[in-house]
Amino acid sequence: MAGSSAVLEDSSLLSRLDRGLLKLETFFALISGLAVFSLMILAVWSVGGRKFFSTPLAGYVDWIEAAMPFIAIMGIAYTQRMGGHVRMDILIGQLKGRALWAAELLSVVLILLLMLALTWGAWAHFDRSFDMNAPMWSRDSSIDIGLPIWPSKLVVPLAFVVISLRLCLQIWGYGRALVLGQERPVAVPLVQSAAEQAMAEAEQLDGRD
Repeated sequence: MAGSSAVLEDSSLLSRLDRGLLKLETFFALISGLAVFSLMILAVWSVGGRKFFSTPLAGYVDWIEAAMPFIAIMGIAYTQRMGGHVRMDILIGQLKGRALWAAELLSVVLILLLMLALTWGAWAHFDRSFDMNAPMWSRDSSIDIGLPIWPSKLVVPLAFVVISLRLCLQIWGYGRALVLGQERPVAVPLVQSAAEQAMAEAEQLDGRD
């Protein structure tokens, strides 16, 4: 079990690919966290500048808008790997064995189809904004201070590609569990009871000491 995420690991190819992709997902999540921290710094800068120097940060709203995709999108694959997205477990939590894996497989396949469509649309949206021959490689910019918008637009398809890869691995994991009748497959988030979650958290704390 990987921490409190309820994702099992072994020496199989699937598990090795899972751990390899987790490194990229963790890096993306770190960037998302740094974006949140940067907004805190910008808020202090803007409020402090307005109060003490009567000069708030220029383009504060523009910087917030530029940072939003980093905050909202870059951590979605990591959250999917950890099973942290909002979902309804009333029915799924009652299923066991192959019925559970079939339901999980169906949901992940549907999510993947949606993500592939969103990736195509997000890339087209970025492509309309990016131009190598334009100033700052951008056909459009923010209203206040003219920040190029294409970097924020590029983040979205990149993050969608990563979560699509994660979904492909989970399809493999659930499909393998369905065919082989596994009770605790690797590389997929497993449903935990409240007691199991508490035990996992206790193990994490013990590991830190």
